[in-house]
Amino acid sequence: MTIADEITRVESFPVAPRWLFVRIETREGLVGWGEGSLEGYADVVRAAVDQFGEYLLGKDPSRIEDHWQVLTKGQFYRGGPVLASAVSGVDQALWDIAGKRLGVPVHELLGGAVRDRIRAYGWVGGDDPSEVADHIAAQMAVGLTAVKMNASGKMSRNGSVAELDGVVARVASAREVLGPDRDVAVDLHGRFTLATARRVVGLLEPLHPFFMEEPVVPENSHVIGHLVDATTIPIATGERLYSRQEFLPVLNAGIAIAQPDLSHAGGISEVRRIASLADTFDVQLAPHCPLGPLALAACLQVGFSTPNYLIQEQSIGIHYNKGAEVLDYVADTAPLAFVDGGFERLTGPGLGIEIDESAVRMASAGWERWQNPIWRHADGSVAEW
Repeated sequence: MTIADEITRVESFPVAPRWLFVRIETREGLVGWGEGSLEGYADVVRAAVDQFGEYLLGKDPSRIEDHWQVLTKGQFYRGGPVLASAVSGVDQALWDIAGKRLGVPVHELLGGAVRDRIRAYGWVGGDDPSEVADHIAAQMAVGLTAVKMNASGKMSRNGSVAELDGVVARVASAREVLGPDRDVAVDLHGRFTLATARRVVGLLEPLHPFFMEEPVVPENSHVIGHLVDATTIPIATGERLYSRQEFLPVLNAGIAIAQPDLSHAGGISEVRRIASLADTFDVQLAPHCPLGPLALAACLQVGFSTPNYLIQEQSIGIHYNKGAEVLDYVADTAPLAFVDGGFERLTGPGLGIEIDESAVRMASAGWERWQNPIWRHADGSVAEW
């Protein structure tokens, strides 16, 4: 049987600050881009993409679901962040090709648009309240109406009075600047024990956070229901969960917001299924995305076609971006411009953005591995970053 088109090349490019782009080319000259960024493990994911590429060469690029099934289930050992991230980059690139072949954005292939714009939030840093206020003012200046902030830096195991007071002071400073009509989400980043998280949510309830993110590490997801029951603050989690099966326990536990990462959780194909599963629990989607332009575009394509989509994280100007910015790799930045606190519906074919391939190849040639810092408690033991 002769196929209409076939995959002739699969490449991957680690680029600053900490991202991995995937490029798939077909015999007809179509090029699809995806993002398999796994912060701190770009080289490892790249090896997995190379192995997947050996299978994909000569295959029909339109058989996205079949390829997803083979790449996720074709080998006896499966799952985990590395393989799921490699699949994510491939999956996004295949959807990009499908949209470009038909001349339509991916959201039209997912059932069509259910909204015209998606609200976005920006990251703010700062170790003291005055810095938080300045950073929030900068986000408001570009039109955003929501921000997210880390609750703390390194946390002791049981949370000292000073540490908890510091969390409250920073969030209070944010609330003062934002007022009642804008939102602040608070990221615990898995740095808190369940007991400390239960203490801090009670202190923060009067400040009405938009949501409380990753209050416990994902391997302790079985206890997250105890926190859900202890507070009226919406609990969010999911950036380190990689499949529907891994989301099911936290959905059963009563989380309010699911945060799959389009570059970690199986790409567009799997996140669409996670969104549908979440909808049956009356849970909203707010995908994790402190990553590059391809991950952001993939998120938006899902968002424009997903009814239970709440808000979109984006990393333009985030403090992690050292050496490159989100829009540095995009030929035309207009589709990712902020409009009224978010993003307008993408109308270009495929993922809806055009990658500057020469910039990607140049950046990849000078790639330097990124690693998160290793933190330690006062007694010398490893602390959560």
